[in-house]
Amino acid sequence: MNVLASTFHASIPSPAVSFIDLGPFRVHFYALCILLGIVLAVWMTSSRLTARGGKPGTVLDIVLWAVPLGIIGARIYHVLTHVGDYFYPGADLLRTLYIWEGGNAIFGSLIGGALGVYIGCRQTGIRFWSFADAVAPAMLVAQATGRLGNWFNHELFGVPTTFPWGLEIESTNAAFPQGLPAGTLFNPTFLYEIIWNLVGVILILALERRFNLRWGRAFAAYIIWYGLGRTWLESIRIDPSETLFGVRSNIWASWLAIAIGIAILIIQSKRHTGMELSVYTPGKEPAAPALNSSDSTARTLGNGEDASEAANAKTKVAATTGRTVFKKPEKPVS
Repeated sequence: MNVLASTFHASIPSPAVSFIDLGPFRVHFYALCILLGIVLAVWMTSSRLTARGGKPGTVLDIVLWAVPLGIIGARIYHVLTHVGDYFYPGADLLRTLYIWEGGNAIFGSLIGGALGVYIGCRQTGIRFWSFADAVAPAMLVAQATGRLGNWFNHELFGVPTTFPWGLEIESTNAAFPQGLPAGTLFNPTFLYEIIWNLVGVILILALERRFNLRWGRAFAAYIIWYGLGRTWLESIRIDPSETLFGVRSNIWASWLAIAIGIAILIIQSKRHTGMELSVYTPGKEPAAPALNSSDSTARTLGNGEDASEAANAKTKVAATTGRTVFKKPEKPVS
C-alpha cells in the first residue's frame, strides 16, 4: 500500500543544474537543446527534400538564412510580448539580447524563419512551398527538442496540479506564484508540448502516405496542429504575458496560425489539383548530366511538362512523370 501511495505522489523534479563551465566558457543546456533541435530538423528536412528531387546540400544553403533570421524573430517576438520583463525603471536593456536565459518565441521564429526560407529559396531555385512541406514535420521535432530547454531553465510551467507527473519548482524561483506553499507542483507544459509535437510528426507522416500533402498542404497541417495544441497550453500557463481583450498574445497568435493554415489548405487545393512534379521553380533545375550519345538532343523540362523530341534523335524521352526516362531505339524492321 505504501508503494502504491508513493507512486501516486510522484513528481517530476527540475534539473539541479542548467549549465556547465568549460574553461572560460559557460554552456547553457537551453542553448544545447535548441542547437540539437536545429541539427535534427536540418537532417530530416534534407532527407525529405533530397528524396523529392532536391540536390543534396541545398537545405544547408537555405538554413544559413532561415536559422539566424528565425532566432532574431523569435527573440524580438518574445520581448515584445513580455514588455514588463525587460522595460521598467532601472532595467538592463542588454538583457533583451540574453537568449540563453530563455525566451525565444516559436511564432516569432516562424515569421523570421519564413523570411529566411524565402530568401534561400530564391537563391537556390527551390519552390517555397516545396521546402515548407519538407520542413513541416521537422519543425515539430525541433520544437519538441527545444522544449527540454524550458525544463532546464525551470520556466514556462502551468497552473498548480495534483497529478503524479506534477513539476517541482523551487519557491525561490522568480516565477513561483506568490501565496502558494512551498512544494506546490505545477503542470509540466514543456512535457505536454513535447508529446503533442511528436504526435503531430507521426500524424503528418501518416497523412502524407494517404493524401497529396504537397504544394504547402503539409505545412498547413503543421501550423494547424501546432496552433491547436498551443491554444490549450497557453491557457494553463501562468507566466506573465501581454493580453488583448483578456486573451494572451500567444493564444491570438495560435488562432491566427490555425486560420492561416486553413486558408493555405483551401487556396492551394484549388490552385494545384495535381501532383508536384518538381521541387524546383521552372528554369532553376540543376544541370542534368551530359548524355553519352552524341545524337541525343532531347531534354526534360523542369516544370513537369512533356519534353520535345529532336527530329532525328534515336533516343526518345518520356517526361510524363517529371523524370527523364530513356528508351532503347527500336530495331529496324528487316
